Amino acid sequence: MIAATASFSEQLLPPWRRAVLKVGSSLLAANGGGLSTEYAEAIAGFVNAAHAAGREVVVVSSGAVAAGRAILREQLVPGAEMAERQALAALGQARLTGFWQGLLERPVAQVLLTHDDLRNRRRYLNARATLAALLRHRAVPVINENDTVSVDELKLGDNDNLAAIVAALVDADLLFIASDVDGLYDADPRTHANARPVEVVAQLSAELLSVAGGSGSAVGTGGMRTKLEAAQRASAAGVATVLFNGTRADVLAGLAHDRLRGTRIHALRSRIAVRKHWLQNAPAEPGGIFIDAGAAHALVEKGASLLAGGVVAAEGDFRRGDMVEVLLRDERGPRRIARGVSQYSAADVRRVAGRHSRDIEAVLGYNYGGNIIHRDDLMLV
Repeated sequence: MIAATASFSEQLLPPWRRAVLKVGSSLLAANGGGLSTEYAEAIAGFVNAAHAAGREVVVVSSGAVAAGRAILREQLVPGAEMAERQALAALGQARLTGFWQGLLERPVAQVLLTHDDLRNRRRYLNARATLAALLRHRAVPVINENDTVSVDELKLGDNDNLAAIVAALVDADLLFIASDVDGLYDADPRTHANARPVEVVAQLSAELLSVAGGSGSAVGTGGMRTKLEAAQRASAAGVATVLFNGTRADVLAGLAHDRLRGTRIHALRSRIAVRKHWLQNAPAEPGGIFIDAGAAHALVEKGASLLAGGVVAAEGDFRRGDMVEVLLRDERGPRRIARGVSQYSAADVRRVAGRHSRDIEAVLGYNYGGNIIHRDDLMLV
């Protein structure tokens, strides 16, 4: 590699409480072999320091295929069948989870996702609820794609985009993407000795995307372009992105003290603004949830979630995860009070209407929490 003549200066990170950290195969499988602590120890040190400071980190980790390859001690030939890659992922996934557990001070939870889990609204809510519960229990979710059953997802740089989706899923403040280069340059530093660092990006342009190269690693599946595409996705969801060199222990030590040597890509809008826009404009299903005056007062005046006890009826045939209208029916007729994402189907809402939240499981045989609509998923109209 041709070294760039200019280095990144130090800048302060924006305030953050929760972040997603994406770590690629090139940082975990050094020299094309099995899993290695060469770079992972410093990365884990950053995560542990963040936890010690009261923050939360969700890790999106590649490396299962590389770990499986080391178990079999076989190299994939170019054009190897998808089933071979999936078999290696299945072999390596347990080892990858154990690898992280050996480095992190909190319990590690393996979470395998596909894009279908995140495109389908009901499965999206289930994944969101599971991750929220893990974070409440002070665990570290280590997320990877479910490569053993996903065919289309084993593509170039897919975990970069998965990390951006997860950042929106868990309402992260920042997306950290660890790479084997210092950050974004205005030209490819592998071939241009005069490439200059791009330290702050207010908005990604077509020009910046065009100078991003492909994968520079024998074991990785993504290059700088996919990282920028992920940053673009995160930015649209209200999440800023940080690109940094995960091979440098000094850079990771600086991150633990909110000092960055790398590239920071701004979010286009705040997460709150993005969320409000979606809640306001997503189409609602026919029908709705009717509430009593006490529930309407709690929603409007106290900023409360909608509980089953305040529900008097449900109309329509909406399902869990659908956008529904919340209405107050009184002497003036039905009036829209709010709209939001229902945690329960219309049939379930009818069964628990007027009940205490603690009775939901006894009535239904299961529960998705005590809220019919959580405050974070609700907007007053």
